[in-house]
Amino acid sequence: MKTENSINVTLRAIEPEDLDLLYQIENDQKLWQVGATNVPYSRYTLHDYIATSSDDIYADRQVRLIVENAEHKTIGVCDIVRFEPQHLRAEAGIVIMKPYRQQGYAQAAIRQLAHYALTILHLHQLYAVVATNNEAALRLFRNAGFEHETVLRDWLFDGHNYADAVMMQSFL
Repeated sequence: MKTENSINVTLRAIEPEDLDLLYQIENDQKLWQVGATNVPYSRYTLHDYIATSSDDIYADRQVRLIVENAEHKTIGVCDIVRFEPQHLRAEAGIVIMKPYRQQGYAQAAIRQLAHYALTILHLHQLYAVVATNNEAALRLFRNAGFEHETVLRDWLFDGHNYADAVMMQSFL
């Protein structure tokens, strides 16, 4: 799918060969501050997740997709998590590996994720919870059509300090 800036990405299902990438992302403590986990994952746990995931959002309440660039190089992961079937909404998340950041891949992936959420999953909205000091993520979601809705005071805790977050929404 081409975006306005002509960056082409593909979102695909997770394969067993993606274990090392997931292990690297899930165990990067710098990412724990922007996510909902604060414990390392073992290779066994991640292998089991890949093997047992049904790829059914109704069963798993989430979908994790690998982001590939035009050269079919794996460059990150994007998620639809916290799926609420009654309300047809879910949280969007993305991690692009450091060498590929600030090149337009994240925005292309988020736009494609939103398209997938609308046309395949038939969701009404996606939302993202972003730390107020994470300018890159705020800009990413804003440029992908998400709107700033409210500030969540002391929403994120890094083990030492609380930080405010912004709830951003995109109505599909």
